[in-house]
Amino acid sequence: MALSSPLLLALALMLLISLAAWGVSLILNDVSFVDSIWSLFFLAAAVVYLQQATATGPAGILAFVLLLVWSLRLALHIAIRNWGKPEDARYQKIRENNEPNFRFKSLYIVFGLQGVLAFIISFPLLFAVSNTDSLGGLQWAAAALWLLGFVFEAGGDWQLMQFRKRRRSETAVLDNGLWRYSRHPNYFGDTCVWWSYWLFAAAAGGWWTVFSPLLMTFLILKVSGVSLLEKTIGSRRPEYARYVARTSAFFPWPPKRQEH
Repeated sequence: MALSSPLLLALALMLLISLAAWGVSLILNDVSFVDSIWSLFFLAAAVVYLQQATATGPAGILAFVLLLVWSLRLALHIAIRNWGKPEDARYQKIRENNEPNFRFKSLYIVFGLQGVLAFIISFPLLFAVSNTDSLGGLQWAAAALWLLGFVFEAGGDWQLMQFRKRRRSETAVLDNGLWRYSRHPNYFGDTCVWWSYWLFAAAAGGWWTVFSPLLMTFLILKVSGVSLLEKTIGSRRPEYARYVARTSAFFPWPPKRQEH
């Protein structure tokens, strides 16, 4: 299978999705809609890669099923979380910094950019879902890492959603469950999921696509995830400083004992 054909088809489809999502954002006057479709970019790419594969096997099918579950779960979670709420503050700031005509600029500043980023990150999926091999040690290791990541990501998201429903104060801090061991268990989980896809790819000869999980890890830690959230949360929640002092920032670890 020539690599160029499925990659170009996937890029074209992802850019079409970006264009359609931009059109929806014009109707909603809310570009944070793009967060709801982020994981669907990868599902679209995986469908193209699978359809273009000359054959697949148990390893490829398992990788695709895990990608399908992850993608649909995350898209549904974000859609439910954002339903009926105003545009996310991050995108409001981007909007303010790019007026006038942000409605049109958002096509490439927000939607096009995310489509291209998703395309670059999707490279391991090309190898993962088209693998014709039977399940071996590396695939089982990848599946175990995916399961660990999915539990932390989905579990962390669910615990945070429940906490927000029942909290009595905006300054309250979630410090139990998975959040007792990591300040960002959902982001840790997402990172594990992407390293698992790379393991699936490496087992099929796609070891060189390691740039994908490295890029995703960088984005989560330094751009759109951990770093961005922690810039402002401390000033809004005084208790958060004590939470930071005792809780691991990213990797799950038992909390430090507080001295009195």
